Amino acid sequence: MSSLLGKIPTILMFVSPILITATGGMICERSGVVNIALEGLMVFGAFAAATIHYFLEPVMGAQSIWIALCAGALFGMIFSWVHAFASISLNADQTVSGTGINLLAVGVTIFLSQILFKMDRTRQFRLGMMPSFGGIYPTALIALVVICLAWFLLYRIPFGLRLRACGENPHAAASVGINVRRMRYTAVLLSGLLAGLAGGCLVLTTNTQFNSTTVNGHGFIALAVVSFGRWKPLGIAGASLLFGTALAFSIIANDFSFLRALPSEVFNIMPYAITLLTLVLFSGKDYAPRAAGTPYEKGVN
Repeated sequence: MSSLLGKIPTILMFVSPILITATGGMICERSGVVNIALEGLMVFGAFAAATIHYFLEPVMGAQSIWIALCAGALFGMIFSWVHAFASISLNADQTVSGTGINLLAVGVTIFLSQILFKMDRTRQFRLGMMPSFGGIYPTALIALVVICLAWFLLYRIPFGLRLRACGENPHAAASVGINVRRMRYTAVLLSGLLAGLAGGCLVLTTNTQFNSTTVNGHGFIALAVVSFGRWKPLGIAGASLLFGTALAFSIIANDFSFLRALPSEVFNIMPYAITLLTLVLFSGKDYAPRAAGTPYEKGVN
């Protein structure tokens, strides 16, 4: 038991980026926009955070980490505007728009890395790690604050009621004076900010380096977490803990004698196998906001 308790910091390290990203995805889908681009937005955030930290660390030391996280969040929000414009203003297919950003993210960040650091896909630039307290990174506290704020935003102030109305019945929301397009833009930009922040948290804790595989599917796992958590803050927190623990086991499994006999590939594929299982189990369930993925056209029911 004590050995397992000692792995809690590692588990929280993996849980935090997933929880932050999934919270952004939940807010976005609650407004009626499906954000498939979470993976790409995490890549943009990770690149921005890694780059800023790389250049500022020699001058500012560990203090540069907080500026790097802010840069990652800002970068994610900027690129989420592309998805917002395509899905909300142009009524484009939200899946196609999000997929395009995911593909764009890898190409743009590798291209910029080649320019800034003379690196290719197989090389990376290493970073100083985020300081921890008792082995627990501040990203765990950031994730806790984010999910609590999301709960307060959605259920305790009028803004949350309006946002949820846009995801359930946008035409009814518009009939009482709610600006549906503005609410959806706000939700998409918030999801981009949180995904970018999560990318920064990821690259400064679990990897401490940036390359084309740094994010490695965490954004897609966050999408599954949103579904598994039934688009509710408490459910998403529990699902993030499950998926984050599965990811952590790919690293900590060797510390348990009864697990050493299993091939390491079993633990590497576990998070993605759980993701697929989740999608199968919840594919026929009607928990999602009713207007999620449906473009809003004023005056058209």
